[in-house]
Amino acid sequence: MPASRGRRVVLAEEQPRRGPRWVARVLVLSLVALLGLGAWFGGRSLFDTVLGARCQATAGGNSVQFDPEQMSNAATITAIALRRGLPARAATIALATAIQESKLRNIRYGDRDSVGLFQQRPSQGWGTVEQILEPEYTTNKFYDALVKIKGWENDTITVVAQKVQRSAYPEAYADHEQEGRILASSLAGHSPRGVACRLNEPEGEADVALIGRLLTSEYALRPTAARGTLTVDAPSDQIAWSIASWSVAKAVDTGITGVTIGDRRWVRSRESSAWTWARTDAPAPGQQVILHLG
Repeated sequence: MPASRGRRVVLAEEQPRRGPRWVARVLVLSLVALLGLGAWFGGRSLFDTVLGARCQATAGGNSVQFDPEQMSNAATITAIALRRGLPARAATIALATAIQESKLRNIRYGDRDSVGLFQQRPSQGWGTVEQILEPEYTTNKFYDALVKIKGWENDTITVVAQKVQRSAYPEAYADHEQEGRILASSLAGHSPRGVACRLNEPEGEADVALIGRLLTSEYALRPTAARGTLTVDAPSDQIAWSIASWSVAKAVDTGITGVTIGDRRWVRSRESSAWTWARTDAPAPGQQVILHLG
């Protein structure tokens, strides 16, 4: 009996203590799983950021990126400045203001009754809600107020934008001046090949009627239709490049699949090739922009 009890004691002492080790293993496996899940979500976020639909504007060696909706609205703001014969400075001020007020989105909400790209208020006489939510209308109203300000061409953007907007945070407009300059220069045609967008394939056919209406309202130009293309005759090389850049920025709305100007062509794609204006073997005549529709 004493020997038997001694053997049982030895066996008991030799048995491993499994509880703490299994807990440690479970904790390690859980940590690995969490890290893997985080890496997957992080990689997906990085994929969406790097490879998702994006637009880029480049001028003077500097670039800014926005999503297609924002770039489309920036193109409208710039084109209307050109149509009105205003200098690039006007577009810079308007763009910086819209970035601050709405992040270049045509939103239906804001402080009190503010709406739209510039967060204009119906109660302050800017127009009805429906009018302010029309990008062409609200942009023209901004420029109507801008050109009435004495010295707007040379005064600081903070002072000028504040006189137009009467904002509670006027110093914030200056934060977006460089973005406004880059957008204005590239979209106004002063920086050729300065606008490119990487986009999904269009869901349907290009909206020819919409393209024509927008060109008329924003540039006072009418395109000429041919099989699978629209051709726009511009009054100068600068305006031609502005229309080409505008067409890329508006591709998300209109279904345009390519733009040719001179010996350069932008082709709609999700690939990195969409960031560049490649040389083409079928150039467009001088001061003409060819919009490809399919």
